[in-house]
Amino acid sequence: MASVPETTAAAGTGRTPLDTREVRAGQNPLFDAGEPAALTSLQLMRLLDTGPRGLTEQQAEERLVRHGENVVPAWRPVSWPRRFLGSLRDPFTTVLLCLGLVSAAVASWGTACVIMVLVVVSCVLRSGGEHQASRSMAALRELVATTASVQRRADDESSPAVRELPVDQLVVGDVVRLGAGDLVPADVRLLRSSGLTVHQAALTGESEPVPKYARDAPADGGAELPEPPHLCFQGSSVASGSGTAVVIATGADTRFAAAYRDPARRHTETAFDRSVHGIAWTLIRFMLVTPPLVLMANAALRGRGLETLPFAIAVAVGLTPEMLPVIVTAALARGASALARTSGVIVKRLPALHDLGAIDVLCLDKTGTLTQDRPVVERSVDARGNDDPDVLRWAAVNSFWTLELAELPAPDTLDEAILGAAGDQGTDPAEYDGIAALPFDPSRRLATAVVRRPGQHGTHTLVVKGATEDILGRCGRLVVDGAATDLGDEERERLLGFAAREAADGLRLLAVARAERPARLGSYGHHDLRGLTFLGFVALRDALTPSAGEALDDLARRGVAVKILTGDHPGTAARACRDLGLDPGEVLTADRLGTLTGPPLAEAVGRATVVARCTAQDKARIVAALRESGRTTGYLGDGVNDLPALHAADVGICPRGAVTVARERADVVLAEKDLTAIDRAITAGRNSSGNIAAYLRITLSSNLGNVIAMLAAGLLLPFLPMLPAQVLVQNLFFDAAQLAFAFDRPAHAALRKPAVLRPRAFLRYITAFGLLNAAADIATFAVLAVALHTTAGPGDPAMFHAGWFTENLLTQAMVMLLLRTGRHAAETRAAGPVHLAVAALAVIGVLLPLSPLGPTLDMSPPPPLYYALLAAVLTLYGIALAAARKRHASRQN
Repeated sequence: MASVPETTAAAGTGRTPLDTREVRAGQNPLFDAGEPAALTSLQLMRLLDTGPRGLTEQQAEERLVRHGENVVPAWRPVSWPRRFLGSLRDPFTTVLLCLGLVSAAVASWGTACVIMVLVVVSCVLRSGGEHQASRSMAALRELVATTASVQRRADDESSPAVRELPVDQLVVGDVVRLGAGDLVPADVRLLRSSGLTVHQAALTGESEPVPKYARDAPADGGAELPEPPHLCFQGSSVASGSGTAVVIATGADTRFAAAYRDPARRHTETAFDRSVHGIAWTLIRFMLVTPPLVLMANAALRGRGLETLPFAIAVAVGLTPEMLPVIVTAALARGASALARTSGVIVKRLPALHDLGAIDVLCLDKTGTLTQDRPVVERSVDARGNDDPDVLRWAAVNSFWTLELAELPAPDTLDEAILGAAGDQGTDPAEYDGIAALPFDPSRRLATAVVRRPGQHGTHTLVVKGATEDILGRCGRLVVDGAATDLGDEERERLLGFAAREAADGLRLLAVARAERPARLGSYGHHDLRGLTFLGFVALRDALTPSAGEALDDLARRGVAVKILTGDHPGTAARACRDLGLDPGEVLTADRLGTLTGPPLAEAVGRATVVARCTAQDKARIVAALRESGRTTGYLGDGVNDLPALHAADVGICPRGAVTVARERADVVLAEKDLTAIDRAITAGRNSSGNIAAYLRITLSSNLGNVIAMLAAGLLLPFLPMLPAQVLVQNLFFDAAQLAFAFDRPAHAALRKPAVLRPRAFLRYITAFGLLNAAADIATFAVLAVALHTTAGPGDPAMFHAGWFTENLLTQAMVMLLLRTGRHAAETRAAGPVHLAVAALAVIGVLLPLSPLGPTLDMSPPPPLYYALLAAVLTLYGIALAAARKRHASRQN
C-alpha cells in the first residue's frame, strides 16, 4: 500500500499549497498564453509542439541549443580575497583604517603600523573562518537528479523509444517516464498515471506522499488550483506508482530553480549588526569630537598648537576598542570551530553565532523536530469507541498482504506502524492465505487485501482500510459488541463526528472494514467493495522525537520561546506539543491571522505556541513581524518552501539533509534536524557573546576613564600627561591582555538568557564605571603631586609619566579581573587565560618603568612613597569597583 490517507476531518497532512504561478507563461519562451495547470492536455501539447510519442531527436537538439541545458543556476562560492575585502566594511575596522591614515599623515608611524596590523589580523581571522565554512558547505552540495527515462523518436516516421538521458539534456516538450524511487527531473504535466504518489516535502513541507493523477483541465482554464494534482515539480521524488508526463519547464524556469533567484542575503540588519553597529557609531561620534576638543583646549589654555595633534590622535585611539574586530572574530571563530568539531554544526556566517546566542524566539515546523517522519499506533477502537485489538489485527492483515501481493518498492510508513503494533500484541498476519490485493488508489483512498482464513476454503475475506468517508460509503453493516447490525444514516453521522473529534485531538484515523465473499478464481476489482461490514478505527499519531522534550525544556530555561509554524492540522500540532510537555496555549491558524503584519501580528503570535495551516508566505510574514517587534528570531527549515522564512529570520538554520538551495542560503547548517543541536549552538553563541560583552564593558569603561583623565590632566598640567609613544605602548599591553577574553568561559549566569548587546545599556555601564576609573586616575594625580613634591619636585614629567603608566595598567588589570561576565572576584577556580593575562599586565605595569626600557620611553622610576600611596588608592578603587559591580548585578536581576 502506497499511502492510505487520514480521514478528511483529520486532514493533518501538513500541506502547503503549491504556487502554480511559479510556472507561468512568461518564464518559458515556448509559452505564449495560458496556465499549464489550466490547459487541457491536447492544448498543452499543441502549444509545446509535441505529442504523446515525444519529440524527435532533431527537435530536442534544436530546443536544447535555443533554450539551454536543464540545470539550476550554478552556486559560486565567494573567494577568500572577496571575503577579506568584505570584512573591511565593519565600522570599527573602517574607523581604525582612518585613524591609521591620519597617524601616518602626521608621521606617527608607530601608531599607524600597530593599527594596520590590528586591521589585517581581524580581516584574516574573519575571512578565513567564513572561507573554511564555505568549503565545508561545498562538500555537501549534491545534484538534484542524474538521469531520466525519456521517450524520443529518431524521426517523424519512427516509433518512440525509451532511453536513459542525462537530466541536463531534457527540453520542454519531452515525454518522460516516472517510476517508484525516481527523482522528478523537471516540472512536468502528467499524461497518464497509475497509483502515483510523490514526496514533495522539499517543496511544500508535507511529510506524507501526495497523490498525483492525470486529469484534463477545463478548456476555459477555470479557477486557479492551489495544488494541481496533475503537475509534478523538480525537487520532488516518486514514492509509489508510475506515470508518463510531458516536460513543461526546465532549468531556470522550474519552481525549484526559482528559489535561486531570491536575494542571496537579507537586506535588513541582523541582531549582531544592530547591536554592534549601534555601539560602534556612538563611540565613533565621541572619537570624531575628541581630537578637535583636545586641540582647542590646549590651544586656548596652554598656547599649544599642532604639536599636540599626535597626542590628540593618541587620545582618540585610546577611546577606540581597537581590538574589538579581533576579539569578536577570534571569539566567534573559536566557537564556530568547536561546534563544527564536536557537533558537526557549520556556521557559514560568523556573526550568525552571536545571533544564535541572542535568539529569544525559535520558529520551526514540528515534522522532523518535535516529531519523526513516521506514525505510531495510539490505539484501535470499535464502532462505539471502545478499545478493540481485533480491529488492529484485521488492519495488520490488510497491510501485510497488500505489501506482499502488490510488490510495492517499499513499505508505507502507515503499514509499518500497523504491523509493528500488531506484532507487539502477538498478531501473525501470515496465518492467513493471501489471494489478491488492490493497492492504495489515490482517487478512492483505500486499499484492499483478499485473504482466506484457515479452514475456510470456500470463502474469501475482503479486508479494506482507508479514509473514513470512503470506507463508510461502502459499508452497510457494522459490528457492535461482537454482533453485526445495520448501519443507518444516524449511525454513519455519529461515526463521522467521532472521527472529526479524534482529528481535532491530533489523531489520524484509518477506518477498517471486511466482507465475506464466495471463493472464486477470477480477479477482484473495486466493484466488489460494496456491502462491507464496518469494524472500527485504528488511531495513529506522529512518533515523537526522543530528544525533543528535553531540548524544549533546555530552550525554555535559556529564555527561548518556541513557535511551531506548521502546515498541519491544528489538533495534530497541539497534540504533539502536549505529549512533549509544551503548553500549546492558544492554537491559531493562518487564516485567522488574515492580513495582519507588523506589531499586531507579532502580538497575536506572541500569545500562541502553534500557528497551523501555514503557507511559506505565512511563515515568512510571522518571522518578519517578530523581528520588527524587537525579537531576535531563528528559523529552522529544510525545504524550498522555507526559503522566505529563512531569509526573514535573524539567523536561518537548516539540517545537512535539507535541499541544496536551503543549505546554501542558511546561516547555520546542523548535522541533523535535532533541537539538541540547536541548544548546543545557542550555548556556543552565548559563550562567544559573553566574552565579547565582557571585553566591551571592560575596555570601554577603562578607556573612557583614561580619556577623561587625560583631558583633565592636559588642561591642568604644564606638560602633556602622557607622551604619544607611552599611550601607544600602554594600549598595546592592555589590548594584548584582553585577547584572553576570546578564550575565556563566561559564568553559567551568562547562558541563562539571550545575549544581546544593547547600546543604551552599554553606554550607561561604561559611563558609570568610566567615571569611577577617572576618579581613581585623578586621585593618582594627587598622590603623584604629593610624592613628587617631597622628592624631585612636582614638575618632573618623566616621573609623572612613569607613575601614571603604572597606575593605568594596574587599574586596567583590576577591571579585567573584577568586571568579568558574571564572575565573582572571590570565585576559586583554576587559573585561566584571563588570570594569566591580568598577572602579566600587573607585572609589566610595575617593572617596565623600573627597567632599562623606562628611559627609552622618557620614564624614570617614581619614589617609594608613591607606591605606598598608590596601594591605598588601588585598595579604595577595588572596593568601590566591587560595590558598583554588585549594585549593577542586583539591578539586572
